[in-house]
Amino acid sequence: MLSSLAIQKEILRRRTFAIISHPDAGKTTLTEKLLYHGGVIHETGEVKGKKGAKAVTSDWMELERTKGISITSSVMTFEYDNLRVNLLDTPGHKDFSEDTYRVLMAVDSAVMLIDVAKGVEDRTKKLYEVCRLRHIPMFTFVNKLDREGKDPLTLIDEVEKTLNMQCYPVTWPLGIGQRFRGIYNRITKELWIYDQRREEVEEYKVIPFIKGKDDAIMYDYLDKESADQVLEELDLIESALPPFDVEAFLRGE
Repeated sequence: MLSSLAIQKEILRRRTFAIISHPDAGKTTLTEKLLYHGGVIHETGEVKGKKGAKAVTSDWMELERTKGISITSSVMTFEYDNLRVNLLDTPGHKDFSEDTYRVLMAVDSAVMLIDVAKGVEDRTKKLYEVCRLRHIPMFTFVNKLDREGKDPLTLIDEVEKTLNMQCYPVTWPLGIGQRFRGIYNRITKELWIYDQRREEVEEYKVIPFIKGKDDAIMYDYLDKESADQVLEELDLIESALPPFDVEAFLRGE
């Protein structure tokens, strides 16, 4: 039997978060990628409705596999950085919203998934409001950057105006759609160059990048128009956006 000290230690190392979004924004696919890179699974499933196709790990009901959507909430667990992470994949369709609302009563934080082409959609708004009522810290993840969509400054403006949420971009896309080449991590000061022929994270090329000092490197991987635009955007967000307030974030503000 575990001592009370051991139980408390185990509780403190657990983190529980949910992924919320409008239907078909890519929640289940993102969940599988997190499990894949967390070492839980060795092959990601495909969200398909064809008979005999691989079914995603979190879509366990026959109807979910047939329709290619999540109907019930699923809980998946993996170890990361000496923490035990509980990841909840929630249904986005309004017909199954009650299950999602119950799940949001039990999470420490939430990832709000947004389709780069569609922006903030109706179900996203409603689920965001539930999280705000509970003061749940929110991460926003913009999905499908390799498809044509809205530019990042437009998306930030849309999120802030539609949801009344202040944004702090941790990463920044290097191009959108056919010009997408990777991301810039503003915290670690690194370019992550994506090889579209590969899906494994080991195939990402990580390059140290200090804005102002290493600007020429950007032109080695992006065409001139894209590189000019990314550098201009980085200058703008550095000067226009407020610094990240960790305490306000943890308070769910």
